[in-house]
Amino acid sequence: MTQPLPPAATRREFLKSSSLAAVGSGVLGTLGALPGAFAASDDTIKVGLIGCGGRGTGAAIQALSTKGNVKLVAMGDAFSWQLEQSLGDLKRDMSDKGKLDRLAVDDDHKFVGLDAYQKVINSGVDLVILATPPGFRPVHFEAAVKAGKHVFMEKPVAVDAPGVRQVLAAVEESKKKNLAVGVGLQRHHEASYIETIKRLKDRAIGDILSARVYWNSGGVWTRERKEGMSEMEYQVWNWYYFNWLSGDHIVEQHIHNMDVINWLKGDFPIKAQGQGGRQVRTSKLNGEIFDHHYVEFEYDDGSRMFSQCRHIENCWGSVSEHVQGTNGWADLSAATIGNVVGTWKHRGKRADPYQVEHDDLFASIRAGNPINEGYYGAMSSMTAILGRLCTYSGQEISMEKALASTISLQPKEYNFKTAAPVNPLADGSYPIAVPGLTKIV
Repeated sequence: MTQPLPPAATRREFLKSSSLAAVGSGVLGTLGALPGAFAASDDTIKVGLIGCGGRGTGAAIQALSTKGNVKLVAMGDAFSWQLEQSLGDLKRDMSDKGKLDRLAVDDDHKFVGLDAYQKVINSGVDLVILATPPGFRPVHFEAAVKAGKHVFMEKPVAVDAPGVRQVLAAVEESKKKNLAVGVGLQRHHEASYIETIKRLKDRAIGDILSARVYWNSGGVWTRERKEGMSEMEYQVWNWYYFNWLSGDHIVEQHIHNMDVINWLKGDFPIKAQGQGGRQVRTSKLNGEIFDHHYVEFEYDDGSRMFSQCRHIENCWGSVSEHVQGTNGWADLSAATIGNVVGTWKHRGKRADPYQVEHDDLFASIRAGNPINEGYYGAMSSMTAILGRLCTYSGQEISMEKALASTISLQPKEYNFKTAAPVNPLADGSYPIAVPGLTKIV
């Protein structure tokens, strides 16, 4: 059943009262004094890693670097070689930190294949890290919540509207079970962003009239097909370039920048229109995604967010967020605000936000007051998905219509023998969206 978009006032009230506000005010620094802390005969939080790529390995290192007793006891990945590489990297890092005892993954708790996620969830862990390609996230998150596990999941949390609705439903269940849900939008745990946004919410530049956000870069890796791989295996291996797995780079990367403006506005866009295409990055290795997107989002108060993301080498690059107000401007990425009085810049210490987000999550679990960032993560993911729907179609689309879409990008089954959701053409290339023709909602 479609979950309707809440009214603007309700959305803003949610964001003000959510655990994200607690993070921003530094409440988590005192959680240890609260009643109901994580307690048992053994207070060790047992962690399972699902998705052993670079981000999964990094998230596991950060989880194992939190305060208190914590152990990684299970790992799962689609590919055995990636799991073993990750475990080797973890051993080196933990050994260097003198915390090798926090690694407790025996051979019986190394799970390989597209069903590895369920085996990790069922292995006796307390918390799972979900760091597979994003297309798997709704299924994995739903399974983790059903099993009563705390979750840290990387962004985005879905790549299509049915996936977002699946996550939203699981978020409601996680709240009933008092489970912690962290989402890898680490800027929410970064001191410079927290203070800058607080000042802007306190009207340092008056009313916010417009925003500009960018993720313009040269792009990321590609992976060659390995000998003997099925089409399904190849797409999972080279996952960044298939929408059912990544959602396109506007969803997989640019979500960070759009999310910052959603956070500042305390709201989500109500509609958008945009354009994009695939001009330079056209190799067969580049699958079906675009290499540039431009989207204009509109919020309920009439203000606009102008969004650019590009994967083309030797071009102007920026990963940043900017706003213009009635009385000044701000560069949020540089933690700088300018108005008629002068210029302010955050001068505090810059702790690693990737570590802080795990510190906050684990502290909240131990305190019995778990963070739940699931709703916010789902709706910021949906903001990025809305942008892709607009660039692929060339149409103006409302958030309500986009969120209600029944078009799923996912395969009928999750195994390497099933047919992939998209298949190559005769020349080995993949079908590309054509604005004005492609049906997307």
